[in-house]
Amino acid sequence: MKAFETGEYRNLFAECGILQEDIDRKLKRIVDTFFYGNEQERIFHPVGEDLGYLEDTGNHDARTEGMSYGMMFCVQLNMKEEFDRIWKWAKTYMFQKEGENEGYFAWSCMTNGRHNAEGPAPDGEEFFAMSLFFASHRWGDGEGIFNYSHEAQEILHAMVHKGSDGRDGAPMFNNENHYILFVPGSDYTDPSYHLPHFYELFALWAYEEDRPFFKEAACASREYLAKACHPVTGLNPEYGEFDGSPMSRPLRWTKFHHDYFYSDSYRTVANIALDYEWFGVNVGQVDAVRRQQEFILEKEKEDAIGIYTVDGTLIEKNVLHPVGLLATTAQGALATTGELQKTWVRRFWKMELRDGARRYYDNCLFLFAYLALSGRYRIW
Repeated sequence: MKAFETGEYRNLFAECGILQEDIDRKLKRIVDTFFYGNEQERIFHPVGEDLGYLEDTGNHDARTEGMSYGMMFCVQLNMKEEFDRIWKWAKTYMFQKEGENEGYFAWSCMTNGRHNAEGPAPDGEEFFAMSLFFASHRWGDGEGIFNYSHEAQEILHAMVHKGSDGRDGAPMFNNENHYILFVPGSDYTDPSYHLPHFYELFALWAYEEDRPFFKEAACASREYLAKACHPVTGLNPEYGEFDGSPMSRPLRWTKFHHDYFYSDSYRTVANIALDYEWFGVNVGQVDAVRRQQEFILEKEKEDAIGIYTVDGTLIEKNVLHPVGLLATTAQGALATTGELQKTWVRRFWKMELRDGARRYYDNCLFLFAYLALSGRYRIW
């Protein structure tokens, strides 16, 4: 019996003997810093009377990734004012009403709302939709853009049907294998975009005609993740071919190897663990969590934390997001047991938010891990 059926979420900090008052106190400090700290600490920026955005502090822009993460944080923490500010900013500046990206959100904007790019990033749409459903259930639907459930259903419908519903553009899912795509219409995926725990809920709450698709997507994504995570190390690539192998084909906009375990890849183990906490389904993908936790512990002993190929070959000692890597690996404790689980929970408890220019991505992943390990990342 998992959380979806029982409504019970494990507080692994408390299970390790940490006092609830200390858990609550640290969470308050983290949230206060993340949302309302000084300019060298905060990620969230209120704008005027009813808008707000989250800044990627390393690139000085607002991204659908961070905006949708911010909405998820807010609904989990019962911060409705901040949720509505972020959502209204996204709908005002990011949402596209015409052209091939109609119904999608521009993935990167300047902090004044001007677009840096017109194309979307599907992980943003996934988190927008899930956050909106949770907001609907926690706070109730309002009017216009605050009719949260309707907005979520519209996003999901576009993700599945765009290009075949009379609108220009391409869908964000492959309609044959049910995989989420790296960008609409692409022929490869990003393992960290696969969120079977979200798809299970979309299969309950999307437009009725879209529900069977998402039920299939949940099954397909778990099977894909079992293939995409290496059988020894548990590591996964940033981008993957549909057969689960690393996507090593050259891309026109970068020379970087997205077939490595790096950056985006860190989120996958956290997603697998949260899915297991919520739904308890294991088709092989959950085994990757233990393998990655053991791998990272061993590499720390060797002072060899860095960028790897998925088989564990060290490419270079340059982790752009060290806090994010360790936080997501720690969140994997939702799916492991025994001393390995306790080791990661205890070491994460000692960690703090990152400071400096690159704090955005790390601290988003840190806050997700803290909510999950304290039993506060819940289905609403």
